Amino acid sequence: MSNKLGRFAAFLGLLIAVWLFWRNNPREVLGLMRVGGAGLLLAALVHVLPMLVSACNWRPLIRDHRRPGISGMLHCVWIRESVNSLLPVARIGGEIVSFNFLRDRGVRSPAAVASIVVDMQLGLISQMLFTLVGIAFLFAQAASETVRLAGMLARGVVILIPLLIVFALIQHARPFERLTRLFGRAIGGKLSALAGQAARIDRRIVLIWRRPILPLQYLLLWQPLHFLAASLEIWLALYFMQVPVGFTQAIVFESLIQAISSAAFFVPGGIGVQEGGFVLIGGALGLDASICLAVAGARRLRDVVVFMPGLLAWQITHRRGFRGDGNSESRDTP
Repeated sequence: MSNKLGRFAAFLGLLIAVWLFWRNNPREVLGLMRVGGAGLLLAALVHVLPMLVSACNWRPLIRDHRRPGISGMLHCVWIRESVNSLLPVARIGGEIVSFNFLRDRGVRSPAAVASIVVDMQLGLISQMLFTLVGIAFLFAQAASETVRLAGMLARGVVILIPLLIVFALIQHARPFERLTRLFGRAIGGKLSALAGQAARIDRRIVLIWRRPILPLQYLLLWQPLHFLAASLEIWLALYFMQVPVGFTQAIVFESLIQAISSAAFFVPGGIGVQEGGFVLIGGALGLDASICLAVAGARRLRDVVVFMPGLLAWQITHRRGFRGDGNSESRDTP
C-alpha cells in the first residue's frame, strides 16, 4: 500500500514539475543550465562535503569500538542519502539500510540502533534551527509576500517543536523494551527473548544523551558546517549560471528548501515539491521562476551523479553483506 502511495505521489509530483517547467519558459531554463555547463557538475559533486560532515557528526554517536572509520561512515551516509532521496521509502529506508551496513561491519545492534535514533533526533533539531535562520531572513525583508511565506513556515516549526520534545522524552522512557514486552504479551510471550536486546538499545540511547559534549558538538559544530557546505552547492550553481546571488541568500535558499523537502518526505525524491519550493522561495528572494527552476534542475543533476551511483554501491555492498551474514548472530552476543 505504501509503495503504491509513493508511486502515485511521485507521478503527481512529476506532473507538477513538468507543468512548472512548461509554463515558465523552458527554453530560458535550459539556456541557464547550458551557461552553467560543467560548473553545475562541480556544484553537484560538492555534495560530498556535507556528506563528509554528516559522517563526522554521526560517528561519535556509535559507542562501539568496531565502528567504521571516516571513510566507512562516508560510504554509509552516501548509501543512506541515496536510498532516502531516490526510493519510495518515506526517508526511513535509508536508516534501515545504514543499520544493516553497520551490522555487516561488526557494530553491535544496540549501538547501531541507538546511534541512528539519536542522529535522527539531533538532525531534526538542527534542521529546525537552520529553518529558523531562513525564516528570520524572510521576516527581515518586510515585504508582504516574504512575510506571508515566513509566517507559513514558522507555523510549521511551531507544530514541530512539541513533537521533538515528545521524541526526546520517549528516548528516556525505555521505549524499545516497553514495546517489545507489550507485543510479547499480545502474542503470548514469543518476543521475550528480544526484551534483553531492546533494553540494551534503550541503555545505549541514554548513555549517549548523558554525554552532553556529543549532542553539543553535533549541534554547534558539525551541523553548522553541514549546512554551510550544503549551501555552497546552491551558491556555486547560481555562480556558474552567472546569477549574482550572495552566499547569505544561498544559505536562506538551502535552509527553506530542506524544510519543504523534509515536510514532503512521502514523495520520492521530492519530485514536484522541490521544484515548487525553489520557485516559491526564489520568488521571495527576488529571483525569476526560470532561474529557480534552473537551480532545481542543477539539484536534480546531483541525484544523477551522486545518488544513482550510491544506489549501485548499496546493491554491491548488500550482496557482499549477504554473503557474509553467517556470523551476524555472533556479533550481537554480549
